[in-house]
Amino acid sequence: MEILKVNNLSKIYGKGDTQIKAIDNVSFSVEKGEFVAIVGSSGSGKSTLLHILGGVDTPTSGQVLVDGTDIFSLDQTQLAIFRRRQIGLIYQFYNLIPILNMEENITLPLLLDGRRLDEAHLKEIVTTLGLADRTKHLPNQLSGGQQQRVSIGRALINNPALMLADEPTGNLDSSNAKEIISLLKLSNQRYHQTLILVTHDREIALQADRIITFGDGHIMRDEVVRA
Repeated sequence: MEILKVNNLSKIYGKGDTQIKAIDNVSFSVEKGEFVAIVGSSGSGKSTLLHILGGVDTPTSGQVLVDGTDIFSLDQTQLAIFRRRQIGLIYQFYNLIPILNMEENITLPLLLDGRRLDEAHLKEIVTTLGLADRTKHLPNQLSGGQQQRVSIGRALINNPALMLADEPTGNLDSSNAKEIISLLKLSNQRYHQTLILVTHDREIALQADRIITFGDGHIMRDEVVRA
């Protein structure tokens, strides 16, 4: 089942001689439950692509359909609600709210949405992330690896259609990086989450089901690593 479809997507900055095509007429699709790594050199357009897929940046032209919804046909309020419910975003820098404890940071999307918390689901996520003894800790009382786990929990709490991770290990040492990738793979397998991960690390990319190589705003290669 197709969960993401990208049609003729372009993102252009500037005009005339200074025009830069960050994304140049890109099309591809992703199946539900697939783990896709997007790789490419710095400036290739891979992070711009991810931000457009997440609805946090807008394309110059083209379509992004998430679970059948053309996200850029929505108005700003509708898009914000859709993004909160259907797209889980994980960044290199954890973007946690410093005055909220770990549990409050994870459940923030539910609070913003006025939705009821499923305590059993929260407990399962917190236990899976190895944070059961840290629920009342503030972000500054947690290590970098623990903070990134909290951001994964926040992305999972709404059972989104898509999980998007932008260089999620870029700010971590190798030990914590391995743990975070293992947790993302676990969420992909246990919760059947569709995961799209941007990385410059070929070793991390090789753990995905499929690798899309980006260059100069184009898809240079799209290869299945494991069926």
